[in-house]
Amino acid sequence: MKLTISKNELNDAIQQVAKAISSRPAIPILGGIKIDVNHQGVTLTASDTEISIQSFIPVERDNLFIAHVDKPGSVVLPAKFFVEIIKKLPSDNVEIQVGAQFQTMIRSGSSDIQMVGLDPEEFPVLPSIEENGLFQMPGDLLKTMIRQTVLAASTNEQTAVLTGVLWTLSNQQLKFIATDRHRLASRNAHAETDPDYRFSNVIIAAKTLVELSKLVPEQNALVDIVVADNQVMFKLGNVLFYTRMLDGMYPDTSKIIPQTYKTELVVDTKNLMDAIDRAYLMSREEKTNIVRLITLDDNSIEISSSSTELGRVTEQIDAKKFEGEPLRISFNSKFMLDVLKVIDSEQIFIGFTGAMSPIIIKPTDHSYNMYVILPYRTTT
Repeated sequence: MKLTISKNELNDAIQQVAKAISSRPAIPILGGIKIDVNHQGVTLTASDTEISIQSFIPVERDNLFIAHVDKPGSVVLPAKFFVEIIKKLPSDNVEIQVGAQFQTMIRSGSSDIQMVGLDPEEFPVLPSIEENGLFQMPGDLLKTMIRQTVLAASTNEQTAVLTGVLWTLSNQQLKFIATDRHRLASRNAHAETDPDYRFSNVIIAAKTLVELSKLVPEQNALVDIVVADNQVMFKLGNVLFYTRMLDGMYPDTSKIIPQTYKTELVVDTKNLMDAIDRAYLMSREEKTNIVRLITLDDNSIEISSSSTELGRVTEQIDAKKFEGEPLRISFNSKFMLDVLKVIDSEQIFIGFTGAMSPIIIKPTDHSYNMYVILPYRTTT
């Protein structure tokens, strides 16, 4: 194998696939990046068995030559060194040549590097996915749906399904749900698909979706999504992102969401977030994160927190709307802040059915998002 390639193009592709490399690979070959070269271009692949990322660099793009291939071939190079050395090379072009026993020469400007390559035949084959179940969605919408739901996924590996985000598609409505049993996030969006196409119980690890989100282009390009038996593939331009679904059945969360409320509030999102943020500083020192909310007679609410060592924070904010019974409730301020930071609405609706019942939070200007936080029982 022998080729000359643009350093910047190669570095960009390496950075993309490197997100699939584990710091402690199950087998040594997975600690490397596979390079496949033919006369159409260069394909880089990395995998940790849970996710696999493949990036393709064409020989030519927009009438500009990116790579010159003298001899097709393949090699696997150790990622830890390869990722770092390519971005530090001195010249705009990189020459890579693979000889006997996969000994690899990398030349750029005055740099001449020898690396011990690995046999590409030992690298796992990427899953073969039939593109029967394919749908598309705008990249910015996908990023938004991920951002607005992963915050509620569990970090406890003992309940593996709850470390993921549940995807369902029915009647052209795509819905994401995440919960750690203390809070829940839900986001839905219209999907341009065949009205008869549907799936359920597709669970994708939240940490995988965060990595996927980093690869989705900022511009509003369409992302192809293919759902297969136990794999989901995302096409992001020249990048393919594969992930395994989490095994198991996601719990039915619909029963915890009340349909009527005893107390209803509408408040300014930023005012509430700033007040809770200040109260959080005190509650954090107490290592409880507990903040209290009390409705007052003058259509305002009081936010407070206290610390046995530092003191107490109390402030009032006006409610845009207050209907129903007076309320005194305590909740995890960090959970509430996580929600307020991702709601794209100037005002939010908060519904309560009682001091020990779930707190429901929704934007006021659309019905795409819904959040649930379980309150705390306190002695004061």
